[in-house]
Amino acid sequence: MSMWLFDLGNTRLKFAGLRGDGAPDETRALAHGDGGAWLDGLPHGDAACIASVASDDRRVALLDALCERFGRMHLVRTQPRFAGLRIAYENPQHLGVDRFLALLSALEAGDVLLVGIGTALTIDLLDGDGLHRGGRIAPSPMLMREALHARAAVLPETGGVYTEFATDTDHALASGCEGAALALVERSIEQSRQLLGAAPTLWLHGGGADALRERLPAHRFAPDAVLRGLARWQAHAFA
Repeated sequence: MSMWLFDLGNTRLKFAGLRGDGAPDETRALAHGDGGAWLDGLPHGDAACIASVASDDRRVALLDALCERFGRMHLVRTQPRFAGLRIAYENPQHLGVDRFLALLSALEAGDVLLVGIGTALTIDLLDGDGLHRGGRIAPSPMLMREALHARAAVLPETGGVYTEFATDTDHALASGCEGAALALVERSIEQSRQLLGAAPTLWLHGGGADALRERLPAHRFAPDAVLRGLARWQAHAFA
């Protein structure tokens, strides 16, 4: 049986086939802009596991397209307890399924601070016993730039290079927005150290992670964390 994993985010759809060893195959990505052309690149298979944090319209469009290509579909939701993972949120449905799955992918890795950088910047702390200690949500550097540009068009939406004290507006914007994200991650590492008694392993994932990597401490880059979480979810759900 061919199983495919789909991670529908706010700007892109990422998907991969499931290998025989239970891990995702090579990740593919499609940007979902206006119109439905992005749906033309979808694969065919027997079963699909889907996680979505996108709008209702995008999610329904994807599900409709997959109905024509797959015999079975499973839309994954955040669960308070699953496969040894325990979610901190009093209302687990308030925790995005992408964060839930990224946490699931890090089970058995010890204490982990997961940082996802996409449209939003999300931070979640997972201890070695599988307990989610909570997290943070902030705008990503990209979203900060877009918001500033929307309110003050004279401020460019893109461009500039990070530097500690910039001498041009483009560079100051890049430095300020990226620096805000770096500071939040660094504070989260320090607070995690105080809470757990030792620094957790830092994991980075998401389409915006590359821009921050060289200025962060040693970390594991896990761009397919959500898809790996989906693979673990289906292995336990259908065991």
